[in-house]
Amino acid sequence: MKEEKQVDLGLRQFIKNLGYIAGGTAMLGTTPWLQSFTTDALKEIKGEKARIGLIRTGSRGVYHIHNLLTIPHAEIIALCDDYEPNLKAASELCPNAKKYTDYRKLLESNEIDGVIISTPLHWHAPMVLDALAAGKHTFCEKSMALTMQECKSVYDTYLTSDKVLYFGMQRLFDEKYIKAIQMIHSGIIGDIVGIRCHWFRNHDWRRPVPSSELERKINWRLYRESSAGLTTELATHQLEVSNWSMKKIPESVVGLGDITFWKDGREVYDSVSLTYRYRSGVKTTYESLIANRFNGMEEQILGHKGTMELAKGEYFFEEVAPAPGILQLIHDIELKLFSAVPIAGPSWIPETAKRQKPNYVMNGFTHTTSGSSMIGADKDGSDHLISAFCQAVITGEKAKNIVEECYASTMLCLMGNQAMAEQRKIDFPQEYIIPYLKF
Repeated sequence: MKEEKQVDLGLRQFIKNLGYIAGGTAMLGTTPWLQSFTTDALKEIKGEKARIGLIRTGSRGVYHIHNLLTIPHAEIIALCDDYEPNLKAASELCPNAKKYTDYRKLLESNEIDGVIISTPLHWHAPMVLDALAAGKHTFCEKSMALTMQECKSVYDTYLTSDKVLYFGMQRLFDEKYIKAIQMIHSGIIGDIVGIRCHWFRNHDWRRPVPSSELERKINWRLYRESSAGLTTELATHQLEVSNWSMKKIPESVVGLGDITFWKDGREVYDSVSLTYRYRSGVKTTYESLIANRFNGMEEQILGHKGTMELAKGEYFFEEVAPAPGILQLIHDIELKLFSAVPIAGPSWIPETAKRQKPNYVMNGFTHTTSGSSMIGADKDGSDHLISAFCQAVITGEKAKNIVEECYASTMLCLMGNQAMAEQRKIDFPQEYIIPYLKF
């Protein structure tokens, strides 16, 4: 009985919040990957557990462990890492899990139903392909792969496999994003005329290295042999949201990237600026740097009737109700006074940002100093995403469009890197277009 209550408080509450329990289907057009994430399916898995093995137990792997330990239909069977300190720390959280240092040995175990891969980017494609070949349901962190050809190989293999494949695109399971996108699709902010995304931090992106020979292993994000930099680590989430809003993907990208501040031997840019163009003419601008955090992180969807800020869960309208009479009178006097200054006419008055009191996508939001908005605990959809994967491990049901969404956003990241490296416009390569993609 205790176990069923845990499910109710997790999966079922999430579904209820989105309107599924009442039999609503409006959300399915916005989130088709949730159609298998239903109360009927939950009844089918009651009492069953997905037996999970984790491959790589660094910071993200441990984050997944903490989520798995709260999921009643999940059981951690095995842990794998070739870096002993990480494996030891993870083992303390899961003392009954079998330990491996070679992921191929883990994949040979018949006790494991599914694996969660939280490795550096250059290992994503090889390990996903090996896991599917070994008959394991597979979850892999974003992005899909280090190269375009690897992305295509993963996608083609998935199409011929009977195994479930998920990727770490947690915004697809974040309640505030789901509801905000539904509102955008309903037309609340009008036609989308532009999208602005940014992610700013102030940190060198380095981790302590106990000895020099471990530099590239621990600080893999800084080197091109193992990382594609800020795009695949950060932009992949925000480009996915851009596509989600538009219901299509951009056809081209231009951009500039530089190592502006952290001149410490790294090979990937610490500052990127990209412009993606949709066929309609709408553009997504993406900017990220890691030497200034003032603007934090945000995805702004700009409509002709209003603006949605998804990370904050806020939206604003272009036109608001008239101000109270006295305020309107003061405004009119000021406008008349300053527009009468003899050195210039009204044309010198600049356009100013119009930011009224926000409307909220959901009640209960609190704006934090980190620039993100939370409802209660610090949740970003990762817990529901991992829970959905574990459900799929039990039922064997593939989630609609998750693989395709990750494919699209990863390809756009890699196109952006190519545009910056070659300093030219890059069109979406014809040889990598898959049927799902709409331009």
